Amino acid sequence: MPAKKLSRSSDSRPPQSRTYSISDRRLECLDCTIETVSNGDQVEYRVHGDLSKPAPAIVDSRYLKKEQCIEIYRWMLLNRRMEAALENLYKQGKVVGGVYFGLGQEACSCASAYALNKDEWMGPMIRNQGALLVRGFSPADIMMQYMAKAGSPTKGRDASSHFGDIKERNVVAPISTLGDLIPVLSGVALGARMQGHQLAVLTYIGDGGQSTGVTYEGLNFAAVQKLGLVLIVENNIWAYSTPNDRQFLVKDLAERAIAYGIPGVIVDGTDACQVYDATHEACDRARRGEGPTLIEAKMMRMKGHAIHDAAQYVPRNLFEYWQRRDPIARFENYLVKVKKWLTPKQNEELIADVEGQLERERDVAVNSPMPTPESAAGGVYCDSSCHVIKPKYAMPKFAQRESTARRSEKESAVHLK
Repeated sequence: MPAKKLSRSSDSRPPQSRTYSISDRRLECLDCTIETVSNGDQVEYRVHGDLSKPAPAIVDSRYLKKEQCIEIYRWMLLNRRMEAALENLYKQGKVVGGVYFGLGQEACSCASAYALNKDEWMGPMIRNQGALLVRGFSPADIMMQYMAKAGSPTKGRDASSHFGDIKERNVVAPISTLGDLIPVLSGVALGARMQGHQLAVLTYIGDGGQSTGVTYEGLNFAAVQKLGLVLIVENNIWAYSTPNDRQFLVKDLAERAIAYGIPGVIVDGTDACQVYDATHEACDRARRGEGPTLIEAKMMRMKGHAIHDAAQYVPRNLFEYWQRRDPIARFENYLVKVKKWLTPKQNEELIADVEGQLERERDVAVNSPMPTPESAAGGVYCDSSCHVIKPKYAMPKFAQRESTARRSEKESAVHLK
């Protein structure tokens, strides 16, 4: 008997409508391979390829104006200076626990958060401290948090960046279990839509965390429900001490967007204009109800996993390659020498203003008191006096099924009990 031809009668769409192409907006691609070499009981990595190329030019933004570019540049400067201050505080023994840096990732954190509207939501990871600054947290807030001070956002109950603000700033606290922010932010978008509010929600994941099961589940749910999730995959080349080719076989992580049926975009994560434009367009798409977008930002974390990690496993020539692509140096050159939107003197004044602000906020953080011992019991359990959880925008709107509407009053009461 001849083989039967299978068909999908329930779906008459042409095959090409089921996939998305990947948009690569970079002006250069890093073409190299990383070799794993065993040396006794040690493992070393060597990079092969041309790493001598100079950094490309910054791409003009299609949306940002002069004042907005300068504002993003200032956030990036504040981000880096604050992390340098945190490193000094750690070395002085003033930090409780470790410190996580986003050196080399300031353009990605700051420019992406800048694309959100005030009433929209963000879920940062531990390195997206620049995004927290853009959303309204002060450097003093972040420094006090790391020092477990009473005035910190968690009142000294956490000595890392696990804090947020769901009342005013619409920031969901980072979750250490990587990938978990994706279904959480998808739920935020769903909850807002049920309240008649279509908005964009933004969160991040690294190249290592992008392979976790909860990432797949959360992003697939967002895609099926057409939720306004904007996911930025920060491709750092190394997930802690593991290079990319030991994590996945796809050439670009943006390719994974095709499996979800959503757009995938690749940007230079050290170019603030590219990051902003891609995030801006993804947010607009989310607000129109067209569903999620996956943005892969290519860059490199220029320090180890945390302050305890010297990142000696990374070949020096790879660090040197990305050092020439320093996002702040590139953006400074763009604003001062290319666009001439800042004179050298104005740039010096802006840097001095950032350093002055940081010095003042550092003093506030250092001189703030530690929490009192008796305050440790407060806020452990939530009760009626703690806070009322209510809809953010309006009462949820949903279509009540006829079968649900016909349930007896007795049945409903038993269910609620």
